[in-house]
Amino acid sequence: MPYTVDELAFDLRQSMAPGHTWVTSGWTTVHARPGSVCGVGGWFAPPYAAPDAELAVELDMDGHRIADGAAPGVAGVGLLYAGGTWWPGRIVRHGTYHRRHDGELLSLRVQSTLTPLYGQAGFVLEVEIANRADRDVTVTLQPHVDPGGPHRVPLGDWGWVPPAPGPKAVSTGPWTWRAGDLTVELSHEGLRQDVPAGGTAVFALAVHTGTASGRPRELAAEAARWSSQRVTRALAHVPRLSSDIPGLAEYWRSSLVSGLVCLWDNPGFITSPFVATSGLDGGALCAYAWDTGGYAPHLLTLMLGDAATGVLESLMKVDLTRHYAIAPDGSGLGVPYAYSGWSLVTLATAVAAHLGLSPALVTQLHDLVEGLDARFTPAGALRDYGTQHNLLEMRGTGWEHVVASPNAERAWCLDRLAELSEASGARLPVGDLRSRARDIRDAIARELWDEQEGWFRCRYPDGQSELVRHVQAFDAMRNGACTPEMADAMLGQLREGSFLSPYGVSAVAADDRLHYELGDTDWSGGGAYTGEGPQLALTLWERGEPGLAWDVMRRLLWMGRHFPYFPQEHYCDRPAAPPEGRRINIVAGLAGAEAILTGAAGVRFRLDGGLVVTPPALPDGGLELTGLTYRGRTIDVSTASGTVTVDGRPHRAGEVIT
Repeated sequence: MPYTVDELAFDLRQSMAPGHTWVTSGWTTVHARPGSVCGVGGWFAPPYAAPDAELAVELDMDGHRIADGAAPGVAGVGLLYAGGTWWPGRIVRHGTYHRRHDGELLSLRVQSTLTPLYGQAGFVLEVEIANRADRDVTVTLQPHVDPGGPHRVPLGDWGWVPPAPGPKAVSTGPWTWRAGDLTVELSHEGLRQDVPAGGTAVFALAVHTGTASGRPRELAAEAARWSSQRVTRALAHVPRLSSDIPGLAEYWRSSLVSGLVCLWDNPGFITSPFVATSGLDGGALCAYAWDTGGYAPHLLTLMLGDAATGVLESLMKVDLTRHYAIAPDGSGLGVPYAYSGWSLVTLATAVAAHLGLSPALVTQLHDLVEGLDARFTPAGALRDYGTQHNLLEMRGTGWEHVVASPNAERAWCLDRLAELSEASGARLPVGDLRSRARDIRDAIARELWDEQEGWFRCRYPDGQSELVRHVQAFDAMRNGACTPEMADAMLGQLREGSFLSPYGVSAVAADDRLHYELGDTDWSGGGAYTGEGPQLALTLWERGEPGLAWDVMRRLLWMGRHFPYFPQEHYCDRPAAPPEGRRINIVAGLAGAEAILTGAAGVRFRLDGGLVVTPPALPDGGLELTGLTYRGRTIDVSTASGTVTVDGRPHRAGEVIT
């Protein structure tokens, strides 16, 4: 059975989410204001954006005003926040008020449920108030709405930065506001109720555009139904994980949720689902070829099902010689990016294994990759990929120009295109592709490897070189650029005080004094992009280094306990993420589940539609995956016993499942 919404619950008392907490229906995303029980911040439902909107609620209990979101400390005398629970599709928060006034006890338990709308733009806030005092009271809700500057943003303009507010909305009635041609309304089902001692009252408010319709509770119930269906649909082919390893199951679930919150169902988008790079706070609500295809291609394909082919095709329609991403309407965004071709081939390889690819699509992919390759300056068999503008965006001089990665990815792509051609019946020049791949790998080893340092150098156009101990070099190793001797030298750097820290992997080794810094956790040190740690673990499992792979993976498991969905980057010296910037959520959070499925559980998907499962032993315990659905078969895996079953029947580990 697939996971249900309730099984993906997260206790907000444990949250270390940067930028605080957002929730999405796949149509609308909305911010739960931190420290409050009922407060709501900005919301987005493309093409509508209300980034600076606010809803606050005051309670009036027999003439006593009770504010929400009391400041920390003794002076806080309002409604006190007491935690809550996050689910895909809703947030429930709890609060308490327990004080004496003129000798009389006023005691309330307050619970709010924040639900972003589905199919409509806006949200519902349901407020349940329990009277714990020994006398009857009358409770009145006092909502305070500031719609901010809501406006329509064309789908082609939803890029990396969240939309800014538009002109300030003006009031046109008691609960309506207008900004240009956009109307925002607050609707409710009554704001005053008598509550007997021990009794409960429930209020329901909805803030939405003027195009929305329905009573607030009906809208919330409809959104909840859609949320349940979305989870069931997205996880129908994804296995359940159970484990006696502390934190592994939580990490797996948060990784899956990281993918779920990036899926958008709006039929006005170029695909539905549309896979956003981020999007919860309105930023990076675009499909970046690199992280969409590069970090968790098999998990993403399992989640998308037949729609995965459409997602691949939508990314292939953009001119990647000019852009790195597509907006929700399919138009191109940003600059050319060195890893885009590799990302598309990676996703195409997964789609081919799960669904198959037509010869025409393989040929189109080949032509696209060759065109992108020609975009960058030749340097013999290698390519000069330019400055940080097209690469990792480190803040100092470093991993630039003629680099081992993504040149190694070029070689990998050529080999995979040859395999895709053979598997699909496309008529690509297979021999030439493989020959060029060998030439690239030979050139990387001959021209960029520094044997004395045991690492790759980057070569600049003037002949100068730079040596950066960067995690990206392990991607070059993964993509076939290393001899066994070179790989051994690099793996020796995976140690404490260099790349490894208690809570993850550093993008730049801590003992690289030229390049390591703490201001850019993403790619320059002190932490890493969220997809890199698990991808490194997967690389090590693929290379037959299970002990070292687990040593990397175990350092990441804290994230499942402290994030409902994974942020773009995190620290590795402490269990935290940077609190500011464009770092709310990331689709590459799926890389954790990808590493567990295809690395820790040993599941290998083949281009011919076959499957090989060789579960390695894990040092700290075992895991079981049940209900993996692949090409009509159901596969269960246990690493503890080393057993594999197919449709309920035992199967020999390491044998091809057809």
